[in-house]
Amino acid sequence: MAPFLSSSHRSPAKRHKKRLTDDQLSLLERSFSHDRKLEPEKKLQLAQDLGLQPRQVAVWYQNKRARWKTQTLEIDYKALRMKLESVIAEKKALEDELQRLKGDLERAHEMSRLGGNFSFSSSCEEDGNSALPSEGNSSWNNGDVLQVEELYVAMMGAETQLGKLQYIDGYARPAS
Repeated sequence: MAPFLSSSHRSPAKRHKKRLTDDQLSLLERSFSHDRKLEPEKKLQLAQDLGLQPRQVAVWYQNKRARWKTQTLEIDYKALRMKLESVIAEKKALEDELQRLKGDLERAHEMSRLGGNFSFSSSCEEDGNSALPSEGNSSWNNGDVLQVEELYVAMMGAETQLGKLQYIDGYARPAS
């Protein structure tokens, strides 16, 4: 059986953590803002200037780098999160616009079959944007251009733009 140790032999007295003064912190912060890594010569110079052990300076730098990295990651995360939310909102707006345009196109096809007048709920007039490519930027072929003209004619209810139309294979073509 081991003999009981007296209270004086249990463990060495706990060292009290020495807090850095405001001046010491200020100098360390300025030094860190210039160089994130601590070179041995710089560590010895800082320790001497601050009246600290070189190991204390090295540990402060190590802890500061860890905190700095965490803060940087949090800032980057927030920026990415905001960008993601913006892209999601833009995607939703584009999906809504696509659904509206599909509905307009379906109504145009239906009205062109029935030969009546109709109107579109175009947001293009409201915000100045158009889903159609501009003339200088168009990659459509001639058949597609004719379909756009047909859609225009159907929207305006004027057969005089292309003359009388006849339907061939589900598409309106100028009558011969």
